[in-house]
Amino acid sequence: MANSIASKNFTAVSNLHPNMANLKIIGIVIGKTDVKGFPDRKNIGSERYTFSFTIRDSVTHFVNATSWGSEDYIRSLSDSFRVGECVIIENPLIQTKELEREEKFSPATPSNYKLLLSENHSTVKLCSSYEVDAKLLSLIYLPVKESCDYYSLGDIVANGHSLDGKIINVLAAVRSVGEPKYFTTSDRRKGQRCEVKLYDETESSFAMICWDSESILLAQSWVPQETVIFAADVRISFDKFRNSMTATVISKTIITTNPDTPEANILLNFIRENKVMNPLDDEMDNYLKESMNLNTIVDVYTVEQLKVKALKNEGKADPFYGILFAYISTLNIDDETTKVVRNRCSGCGYIVNETSSTCTTCNKDSSGFKSVFLSFDMLIDLTDHTGTLHSCSLTGSVAEETLGCTVDEFLAMTDEQKTALKWQFLLERSKIYLKFFISHRARGGLRVSVLSCQLADPIEASRNLSGQRNVQ
Repeated sequence: MANSIASKNFTAVSNLHPNMANLKIIGIVIGKTDVKGFPDRKNIGSERYTFSFTIRDSVTHFVNATSWGSEDYIRSLSDSFRVGECVIIENPLIQTKELEREEKFSPATPSNYKLLLSENHSTVKLCSSYEVDAKLLSLIYLPVKESCDYYSLGDIVANGHSLDGKIINVLAAVRSVGEPKYFTTSDRRKGQRCEVKLYDETESSFAMICWDSESILLAQSWVPQETVIFAADVRISFDKFRNSMTATVISKTIITTNPDTPEANILLNFIRENKVMNPLDDEMDNYLKESMNLNTIVDVYTVEQLKVKALKNEGKADPFYGILFAYISTLNIDDETTKVVRNRCSGCGYIVNETSSTCTTCNKDSSGFKSVFLSFDMLIDLTDHTGTLHSCSLTGSVAEETLGCTVDEFLAMTDEQKTALKWQFLLERSKIYLKFFISHRARGGLRVSVLSCQLADPIEASRNLSGQRNVQ
């Protein structure tokens, strides 16, 4: 079957010319945008739909293709193939690129041309990977930029504001992939967002944001601490909320997963060698909160059952997770002698030494790098009818969601307001998602991190407390 595909008369991307007609092009899809709708000027009140993708047929040649048509046609065509798959394009219209205008929003390509696909004349057919030459499939592992043309994450942090707004290339490993978050804008458009944490030899954590479904879908395939990516043409910006630099995937961006380059192989060896030495600390769960899908946590426990399970798990390195219907019995947010808010390093998320203003993890002067942010960091007690879990960690964005206020809003409160806030939670039954980690340094040998804490639905709490879905 491979021979039947290879024997067909395909036109190479390098040979494209505007006068060509009735041609076929085969290539591997290396980039793809979301479907978008625009008002149809010819038919007032209706919309035309479009999406673009980039195909490659050799080491040095790739080209952008754009399709226009009705919503049903465009969505059906877009759903018929993904990044990393091979397609055959038949009867495209070849147009000369308007370089400055088009490469502002589309991936930069070596070709002087672009392909236009029409609903009535052009077709795109998906090829099975068994039908195509292995050399074509291997192109997915080659970055579209020179393999040495990239910034390390340390370079980005060090250059700081001078890179704000710049479009650059990044080579990094994937530390965590967040769950997609869906939202509706003020003008009722639906959107999505996914945060990926990257790292390399120079930085332990760096945020990359995906706003389109295609890049989010690609990111969901990445295995944390085992995947390296080369992100060509991402936008770097300074995030005032985080007080740190971040990367954003844009319509120009093409991401190569596990690139086959010497630089990527060096980084891959680094993350493999350091995977056991520097595991993600459970204390980081709330900083890296988006990597945890709460829907996968279904086991409901009592405090007593949790303590029994902890004894059974003693000596095991892997954490376990569960749901607890309990009261917050200790919440010292109005005690001046208790530290509720601490400085954290925006590079890695760990607490910064307040005396020396140094992050011991990144080993950097945080004040010099302007990489410190304030974060909730407190210990709470959780109590149900079977006992109490002491010193559970409630930090970061989980604490903000639980208390219903930001750190800045909390710091602006009077002591009376803090006390009133505390009593909104004390002795109110909550549904609490927890992570448990066996640790001899922790009180009772069990380290507990709160992943989510919301007031419980009385019916759900009653049903679970009566014994349904409890586990031993």
